[in-house]
Amino acid sequence: MNSISVRALLVRGMIAGVIAGALALAVAYFLGESQVDAAIALEEAHSHAAHGGGEEEEELVSRTMQATGGLATALLVFGVAAGGIASLVVAYVLGRIGSFGPRATAALIAGAALLTVYVVPFLKYPANPPAVGNPDTIGKRTTLFFLMVALSLLLAVAAVIIGKRLAPALGNWNATIAAAAGFVVVIGLAYAFLPSFDEVGEDFPASLLWKFRLSTLAVQTTFWTGFGLIFGYLAERLFVSAPRVDEPRTATPVG
Repeated sequence: MNSISVRALLVRGMIAGVIAGALALAVAYFLGESQVDAAIALEEAHSHAAHGGGEEEEELVSRTMQATGGLATALLVFGVAAGGIASLVVAYVLGRIGSFGPRATAALIAGAALLTVYVVPFLKYPANPPAVGNPDTIGKRTTLFFLMVALSLLLAVAAVIIGKRLAPALGNWNATIAAAAGFVVVIGLAYAFLPSFDEVGEDFPASLLWKFRLSTLAVQTTFWTGFGLIFGYLAERLFVSAPRVDEPRTATPVG
């Protein structure tokens, strides 16, 4: 893997990230925004009742702008950044985790990213819609969520290293199971000892909360699935179309 190939993979990763971000944007807009609107309506109704029907505060950014331009900017910027980072990871591990080609490697990295960056932290600290959560704990909840992301990533890397070291003694299959089991055990301990937050009001509809959280999971699943498929295709085309440099032939002396 030379510097030209890494640069080409990085560019293709960012392109794939933008396309995957656009796919995730469509899912977020059509599935998630209706749940956000419903939660905001509940929040405004409660605020209106609590203040006795007083004047409402003027929005600095309109809801329409939040649901369109703001959402698009966030997901497309995330797509470029995540796609670039994931492409560099693929460039590093390609050929180092078995005889996987570019497509299979891209799919594995995308699946691992979905699991470690979102699913594992999500199971401990799931996303909340407006009107859910205590404003006084938002800083602590955000910090703990990113702590879970960092812990999940570090443990995933450690599991891969341990699995490779155990492979000569246990075999690839048993080593993979042992490393995965270790990952699950340590994550389970983190779930048990890190603080939890139960700040959902009794009058907040459980179905709305469930639909909102499913929509956020659908957005991330769409992004990483789309990225894995698109980047895998682009990476494979890069290596297939790359010209081969033949080894110089040694001249045969004429006797």
